Amino acid sequence: MNSRADQLKAFDRLLTIMDELRDQCPWDRKQTLQSLRHLTIEETYELGDAILDNDLDEVKKELGDLLLHIVFYAKIGSETKDFDIADVANEICEKLINRHPHIYGDVEVTDEDDVKRNWENLKLKEGKKSVLEGVPKSLPALVKASRIQDKVAGVGFDWEKPEQVFEKLEEELGELQYEVEKQDMDKIESEFGDVMFSMINYARFLKINPEDALERTNKKFIKRFQFLEKKAMEKNKSLRDMTLAEMNVFWEEAKKI
Repeated sequence: MNSRADQLKAFDRLLTIMDELRDQCPWDRKQTLQSLRHLTIEETYELGDAILDNDLDEVKKELGDLLLHIVFYAKIGSETKDFDIADVANEICEKLINRHPHIYGDVEVTDEDDVKRNWENLKLKEGKKSVLEGVPKSLPALVKASRIQDKVAGVGFDWEKPEQVFEKLEEELGELQYEVEKQDMDKIESEFGDVMFSMINYARFLKINPEDALERTNKKFIKRFQFLEKKAMEKNKSLRDMTLAEMNVFWEEAKKI
C-alpha cells in the first residue's frame, strides 16, 4: 500500500488537476453546486452497486469519482470564498473528535450501542431540536425509514427483542388484510406502509440492511428473468405467447444456476 506521503502527494495532484480543469475546461468551468448535485447522487448509487457486487476494482474507481465531486464542490466554495477543501476536512475532523469523547475525552463506553446513544445525545447538545433533524428529506423512503429507526433507537426509543418486532409485524399484516377485504384504498396504502416500516425495523434487529437485501433480490430476479428470456429466444418463442407453466420450467432452471 502507499505511504502517507504518497497518499498526500496523490491528493495534492488531484487538487492541482481540479484547479487546471476549472480554469481551462469549458464544461468544468460551467459547473455549479446545483448542476453537480444529481451527478453526485448517481455516482453514489454506482458506488453502492460496486459494493453490493463486491467488485473492489470498481469500488476503487467509483470512490475516485466521488472524491472528484467532493474536491469539485470545495473548489467552487473557494471561488466564492465560503470554504475550501481544508475547511471541509477540518470541519469533519472537529466533528469526529467532538462526537467520540470515548476516544478523545474521558467518557467510557461498553459497546456500539453506547457509542450510538452518546452520538445522538451530543447532537442534541449541539443545538439540534430533534434527533430526526439529520435525516435528509430527499432520501428514498426505504432508506429514510431505516435511518429514522436507527436514530430513535439511539436515544432508547426501541423494542427490546426481535420477537416483539415480529409480533408487531404480524399485527400490521393483519390490519393490512382487514383493509384489503374492505377495499378502502387509502387505508390499504396506509397499512401497507406500516407493514413495510415494520419489516425494515425487523431487518434492523436481524442485523440486515433492508436496502441491500432488496437490491440483492432485485439482482437475483433480473438474472433469472434474463435467463428465461434467453431460453425462450433459443426456442424461437415470445414470452407473450408462452403460458405461465411453460415459463416456470425455465424459471426453475434459472434458480439452480
